Amino acid sequence: MNKQDQPLIFELTKPGRIGYSLPDLDVPEINIAEVIPSDYLRVEEPELPEVSELDIMRHYTALSKRNHGVDSGFYPLGSCTMKYNPKINENVARYNGFAHIHPLQDESTVQGAMELMYDLQEHLKEITGMDEVTLQPAAGAHGEWTGLMMIRAYHEANNDIARTKVIVPDSAHGTNPASATVAGFETITVKSNEDGLVDLEDLRRVVGPDTAALMLTNPNTLGLFEENILEMTEIIHSAGGKVYYDGANLNAVLSKARPGDMGFDVVHLNLHKTFTGPHGGGGPGSGPVGVKEDLIAYLPKPVLVKTEEGYHFDYNRPHSIGRVKPYYGNFGINVRAYTYIRSMGPDGLKAVTENAVINANYMMRRLEPYFDLPYDRHCKHEFVISGRRQKKLGVRTLDIAKRLLDFGYHPPTIYFPLNVEECMMIEPTETESKETLDDFIEAMIQIAKEAEENPEIVQEAPHTTVVSRLDETLAARKPVLRYQKQ
Repeated sequence: MNKQDQPLIFELTKPGRIGYSLPDLDVPEINIAEVIPSDYLRVEEPELPEVSELDIMRHYTALSKRNHGVDSGFYPLGSCTMKYNPKINENVARYNGFAHIHPLQDESTVQGAMELMYDLQEHLKEITGMDEVTLQPAAGAHGEWTGLMMIRAYHEANNDIARTKVIVPDSAHGTNPASATVAGFETITVKSNEDGLVDLEDLRRVVGPDTAALMLTNPNTLGLFEENILEMTEIIHSAGGKVYYDGANLNAVLSKARPGDMGFDVVHLNLHKTFTGPHGGGGPGSGPVGVKEDLIAYLPKPVLVKTEEGYHFDYNRPHSIGRVKPYYGNFGINVRAYTYIRSMGPDGLKAVTENAVINANYMMRRLEPYFDLPYDRHCKHEFVISGRRQKKLGVRTLDIAKRLLDFGYHPPTIYFPLNVEECMMIEPTETESKETLDDFIEAMIQIAKEAEENPEIVQEAPHTTVVSRLDETLAARKPVLRYQKQ
């Protein structure tokens, strides 16, 4: 039996086998039909598998081995900072005083948790150079939308309602234009220059009295630091707009540079990226937002404050954009990020940036002879290479990504940013050893050689995974999301 033929749990079923043990019923039995309207009841009982406990354990253990994560292998997903999650963070998040509290408890009974959140806000203010921080947003894109809604409220409060446009560079994260649209703005694209940076002349051309904000990532998604950032923020501020910092790439400048010092008015952070909260699998994430002084009044309420009596949530915020999430953020992720910041300290966070940048530049230069390098300059935490050379041989970037699966690696981000043909965006992070980087580099070099000498092996990859190459179009348009009995 090969991997593709492994039986599913439904196919292991044998009538009468039981894989669970329930305690005795400790509440009175009732007639369900008397409580729930018949329209909401199943006509027939569901056909569930009947298997032993051993079968069910082996089934889910086998499924877990088919997943790929940062604990099981290298995950060089550019723009997403898939770094290792230290287990001390998990231990602290499971302390009874954190894990067993309820968000509806009286504030007087959760002062320790509120102190942690307030202290985390203070640390994030110092790291970003902002004047106030909210932990409410649940993830990065949610933080983007929250920041834009505050910018919108600011302009409306100043009766500046003509500011309806948000400028987004062509190298921006894909969520930026989406968040601006959801926040009610029109997006305007500004192009990159030949160095991969924002074209200042094009920026000046699109800025005007209708400019609400510029959304910017620095370093950008090409892994390049925007050298003219102070001039860019001055252009926007002179026109009456605000400047928004997408913090997804903060890992590149941590403890080296602060968005607040660059002239940004709003910043969101990804605690599940830069600060090692678990990432992927649907969340939960955490996307705190920091603002400068003139936007504090518009922060989501409640605002966590400290007084002589202790910590409490302040709901008396008449200009607030309102609550953006039930309760106050994803507390467990915040605990993990706080633990990371406190355990690393200022010197540790600075080392994060240094090692992330060194790792990225090392990989870029090792791969340069085998792939096209669109921007031949020092990168920050990530870099882009192009598969244009391989495409001429009939091997696409998608094929290269599929082939990497055979080597046990998650592929890097591909075909993004859109302004680089056959793009591969690679971010090694600071947590990977040189040995891991070298092994990945050797795999990439081998694939480049295969594209020249034996392209079919790359074009037909992957060869060793449980599921072989999918029909990409069919999988996207007609996904099979549940078991189908043959």
